Amino acid sequence: MQFRLATKADLPEIVRLLADDHLGATRERYSDPLPESYGQAFDALQRIGCEVILALDDTSAIIGCLQFMILPGLGQQGQWRAQIEAVRIESRLRGKGLGSELIRYAIARAREKGCGVVQLTSDNSRAGAHRLYERLGFKASHVGMKLKLD
Repeated sequence: MQFRLATKADLPEIVRLLADDHLGATRERYSDPLPESYGQAFDALQRIGCEVILALDDTSAIIGCLQFMILPGLGQQGQWRAQIEAVRIESRLRGKGLGSELIRYAIARAREKGCGVVQLTSDNSRAGAHRLYERLGFKASHVGMKLKLD
């Protein structure tokens, strides 16, 4: 597996991956053309320095992705942190260790950028993903909450 940063041209494949599971099917809208909101969000992420990291197979097809952001913090003596979100591996390839490789790559990138901690979010219903993260050393150390704004 190879890794590279996404470009806006990769957006249809990224959205396809995001929509390719039980939650994503209810949250995402993979269509041709994509809703403009995806392009606007990608542009905003680029402006603030967020990276979308892609996993590629040996034919350079996109088979996984995650959103990766470096965040400053005042807590823990001004420690910088990496935030990982929107982790997806193509459904037909799940369970083969590719998610572990993608997360390990992001962890190495966080170290290179001087982060002292890597944090991630994962929906409560993603038990398989939680087991993967725990195997990689992540701990459920905090309670996360969200407020849906309509």
